[in-house]
Amino acid sequence: QVYFLARTGGGSAGCVREIWICTRQRPRSAAGMAPPLRLSPAVTEIEESKTVAIFSKVTDMKSRGEVVNGALCVGQPDFPPPPEAIRATTEAAEKGMTSYTGVNGTLELRQAICEYLNEHKQVKYRPDEVVVACGGKQAIYQVVLALCQAGDEVIVPAPYWTSYPDIVKLSGAKPVILETKAADGYAITPEALQAAITPRTRMLVVCNPSNPTGCAMNPEQLEALAAVLQKPENENIFVLSDEIYERICFDGLKHSSFAALGGMWDRTLTINGFSKAFSMTGYRLGYLAAPKPIVQAVSKLQSQITSCATSVAQHAGVAALKSPMAYIDGKVAELQEKRDMALGLLAQIPEVQCPKPGGAFYLFPDVSLFFGRSTKSGEEITDSTKLCLHLLDEYKVALVPGDAFGAPRCLRLSYAATVENIKDAITKLGQCLQALQPSKRARVA
Repeated sequence: QVYFLARTGGGSAGCVREIWICTRQRPRSAAGMAPPLRLSPAVTEIEESKTVAIFSKVTDMKSRGEVVNGALCVGQPDFPPPPEAIRATTEAAEKGMTSYTGVNGTLELRQAICEYLNEHKQVKYRPDEVVVACGGKQAIYQVVLALCQAGDEVIVPAPYWTSYPDIVKLSGAKPVILETKAADGYAITPEALQAAITPRTRMLVVCNPSNPTGCAMNPEQLEALAAVLQKPENENIFVLSDEIYERICFDGLKHSSFAALGGMWDRTLTINGFSKAFSMTGYRLGYLAAPKPIVQAVSKLQSQITSCATSVAQHAGVAALKSPMAYIDGKVAELQEKRDMALGLLAQIPEVQCPKPGGAFYLFPDVSLFFGRSTKSGEEITDSTKLCLHLLDEYKVALVPGDAFGAPRCLRLSYAATVENIKDAITKLGQCLQALQPSKRARVA
């Protein structure tokens, strides 16, 4: 326990002259051990993000002077935000736009979001149907918390973004994992969706394009899912449509918003933001677009969590949405070239299989044929986590194990990096895998 003691000076003002901080140790047992710290189940029942854990280890290694290629382990673009957003950032600070805004965001930004969604996604929202949050992750957490509770089930397709299952658990609901297949490009099939639905199903999560697989579902695939959800027995299921990568699609694919599908607007919770295509990760700016009663509930929650997103970031967000999309389109074209190069390098590694992604900026190769083999020091590689740790320790390359995404046979690499870093990382991955030796123990399937 900590106690603060203050001594005031003379005079009517009673100014504090000195402050002492006094501590009292926690009671100890007869054995001299302090009792274990009691944490809330909200903390103990969730896991630390492995992407964050890997990145933290990379940071520690670099602080010790080690040269580490960590460029492919974080989902962050390697290009700057649009110039208009940079100028607006400076303008906001210089003109004193540094005060609190309304909890749900400035009217100017919410109007710009509505105009963007109408023009580019062919879906109409009013400003009071949008809430601006401190990143897309906060918007997801709040809408799940607002709509789900104990006894509910939320369908989470795997491989999944690491935070989805734990966000569901924090609401009290149960994540139901729907396995997708590499043979289907990791797309959700209507048959698998119908099989996962129960009377307790409250919500379906759709991340399109996907983190971590890069799967970009086309309009026909989305319509097939909507047809399942439009059955009378499924009409109360919400769709959390995470569209943060919607501008990063390849090979001529035009992204479709789930809310634009016939009969799905009322039940779609559209998540988007500025971190990926606009490369504004540090601005922490995202949003939810949904029917007004849901937005009101989410705004109520946000008022007790963070209040508003930063005013400077919101001003920059307006500029980003109104900037010419040619800048983003050019960066997407560069990413497609990097995807093709990275796929070509992976194809040169025997026994590694990787579907061709249609969007985002990730590759998700299956490396399970190397499980059961051993390093030169005799350590057996039993899963993707051990493989990634070995790759980091011995080859100084950081990738993220597929265990973090519900796919232990795979690992994730981001090609939103320089050509040099991509070539270095995949070359060393190949060297690492080829150096593994057959183990005396049976290989793990």
